[in-house]
Amino acid sequence: MSKSLLHTPEGVRDIYGAEYARRLLVEQRLHETLRLCGYQDIQTPAFEFFDVFSREIGTTPSNQLYKFFDKEGNTLSLRPDFTPSCARCCAKYFMEEKRPLRLTYFGSTFANTSNLQGKLKEVTQMGAELMMDGSVHADAEMIGMVIEALKSCGLQDFQITVGEVEYFKGICSQAGIRDEVALSLRDFISAKNYFGAQELLEQHKIRRDYAAVLLRLADTVLGKSDLAEAKAAVDNERSLAAIERLEQLYAVLKEYKVEKYVSFDLGLLSKFNYYTGVIFKAYTYGVGDAIVTGGRYDTLLSYFGKQAPAIGFTVLVDDLMEALKRQGLEPQIAPEGVLVIYESGLFQEALQKAGALRQEGIPVTLSEGVMTAGQAEAYARSRNLEKVMLFQKDGIEEFTLTWETTDI
Repeated sequence: MSKSLLHTPEGVRDIYGAEYARRLLVEQRLHETLRLCGYQDIQTPAFEFFDVFSREIGTTPSNQLYKFFDKEGNTLSLRPDFTPSCARCCAKYFMEEKRPLRLTYFGSTFANTSNLQGKLKEVTQMGAELMMDGSVHADAEMIGMVIEALKSCGLQDFQITVGEVEYFKGICSQAGIRDEVALSLRDFISAKNYFGAQELLEQHKIRRDYAAVLLRLADTVLGKSDLAEAKAAVDNERSLAAIERLEQLYAVLKEYKVEKYVSFDLGLLSKFNYYTGVIFKAYTYGVGDAIVTGGRYDTLLSYFGKQAPAIGFTVLVDDLMEALKRQGLEPQIAPEGVLVIYESGLFQEALQKAGALRQEGIPVTLSEGVMTAGQAEAYARSRNLEKVMLFQKDGIEEFTLTWETTDI
């Protein structure tokens, strides 16, 4: 038998049993936070026309997409990102709508990356999109919602890092840096690669004063005082407006009383080119990358024919679960259900009891066999069941298992 029949391809995995039950509980808590904030569910296709995720739109690079063809010869792609799909839906179904639209989604995204570095190719995401609202209050609503969602899952020690891509773009524009050079510079700054950014700027003979400001973005120092320093370091309107936006955002976040979770990093940039303003990520210890990413994308909907501002975020559920596990904060799943074991000839009696319990909403695992109480208890524990009933010819034996459970 081929090993490929038993093993999954690289970058994907199976989830089952107690691990999956814990994951479902975390997903329910995330979703409940979004629901309480007025976000309505949307389901988009797992694959779309390739153009929805094209290079022009600024999503995942083409060489990282899973591409295939339908019978008509159209090029299709598995979604690498939910945001373009939600933007397409908004333009299709709400073309004339002017009032804010709040959507929440859940599902898998797919990225065909060759250098995984421990990352999955199929990633579960849950997120929210707030469309047709360009206000700073919309920015604050998103960040506040991220904080409440993470807290609802039991996470306590985390930080939301906030940036503004227009600050970087304003300096690049003022310095006369071409778009393709700016993209490379963005990658160096995002990775906090000071020397790579320095070499690139020197190679293209960028003025020293502009280069100094850009290189400062590659520093890892964060803090609210960075805003005043960053504001004093520039004199172009685009970058100054970006700082003023962050100042306004911080004032609103203080109204939410979540400012202790927020810091600023003007070197925070994204691989997604569709971001146009405020951008943010959530970090915690135990995982090497952000567990939430988000930002404003005020021009994305225009690719689908609708002029409207928007902002959104996505929770990387796999990374969140890993963080909870490493911090000892995984939710404990309470045992539920009854294991009914019956000897041969007692099926009808056992079935009748199982049916009555199920009518009461109690899950029942029904199994034929002969087991000792110890064997039945071990079986029940392996399935996280609460109670055992043994239907034997000399009578019915039942007992409840003792579990030590704590919850977040």
